Amino acid sequence: FFGERHLKEMEDRTKKNFENSKKEFENKKKEIELEVKDLKFKIQSDFEQTTKERRQELSNLEKRLAQKEENIDRKVDILDRKEKDIARREGFLVDKEMSLESRHNELSRLIEEEKVKLQRISGLNVEEAKKLFLERVETDAQREAQLLFKDIEDKARESADKKAKEILSLSMQKCAAEHVTNTTVSVVNLPNDEMKGRIIGREGRNIRALEIATGVDVIVDDTPEAVVLSSFDIVKREIARISLERLLQDGRIHPGRIEEVVNKVKQEMETTIREEGERTIFELGLQKVHPEIVRLIGRLKYRTSYGQNALQHMKEVSIIMGVMAGELNLDVTLAKRIGLLHDIGKAVTHEVEGPHAKIGADLVKKYGEPPDIINAIASHHEEEA
Repeated sequence: FFGERHLKEMEDRTKKNFENSKKEFENKKKEIELEVKDLKFKIQSDFEQTTKERRQELSNLEKRLAQKEENIDRKVDILDRKEKDIARREGFLVDKEMSLESRHNELSRLIEEEKVKLQRISGLNVEEAKKLFLERVETDAQREAQLLFKDIEDKARESADKKAKEILSLSMQKCAAEHVTNTTVSVVNLPNDEMKGRIIGREGRNIRALEIATGVDVIVDDTPEAVVLSSFDIVKREIARISLERLLQDGRIHPGRIEEVVNKVKQEMETTIREEGERTIFELGLQKVHPEIVRLIGRLKYRTSYGQNALQHMKEVSIIMGVMAGELNLDVTLAKRIGLLHDIGKAVTHEVEGPHAKIGADLVKKYGEPPDIINAIASHHEEEA
């Protein structure tokens, strides 16, 4: 009896342990399934985000390639027109040469005719005949000299035009650059529209903190999964864009964190600006440039003028002026320095009143540039000289 009872108790315990193990297995199975589901969702989300970014990159690349193709086609058209113009001018020179040869032959013929006429004249003494001959020769010589002078002047002007075009062509070949047009707005993509509420914050605290810290307008409208940053100051706009992207990535969005991130990005931006200025000075082979001017040069990377990046324009002008100075046996280093600094005033036009040429001249004078450079910057626009 006791043996049977003990056996039954063992069976009950075994059955209970089995049930507990089975329940524990089911719970563990559910946990693993949930983890797999979460992992699958995360991988899918990351893949979709990566795909979206790649598509955007491809779209931007296609636009840049299309713009480059358009620029190449336009340059080919210009070269074709120049070749036709050169061929036309060459034909004109050949005609001129033939005309001069004809005039020379005509003059020789007239001189011979005059000699024959003089020989037939018997009523004149030697002195009178000589005087008449010299007067005729002088008149013809003056007329031919005027024609020859005009022809020489035309050839000289044409040669000067051709030389100028060759210098400009050489300058342009050494200064091939891509022009990029910036606008007054930047767009920050959002992972979803729910992030707009977090950016705005309770009673608009977050968006106000971001606008105050960066100095740009933050526009949250019906544009799907995007926030627009608006400001004429591209540096401020870039600081706002980087700061907002970091805040979105970090996930902590509140006034204190916003101020912390913006201040850090401002410091990084100042370093980037200074490094860009130093890189530009090094690329152009210039030396002894005041650190504040170097900083202003770097700042112009984030400034546009007439649809073109201001720093890129200044570098192009510097290269072109250096090439032209070399062709004309002038001071290449001085020419490149003037070309780089000619629009330096645009770096502070949003802070200082007045024409950028005058502002730039005052700046370089303040930081020790020589009179030649100061005068060149002040007078590079006639209306502002």
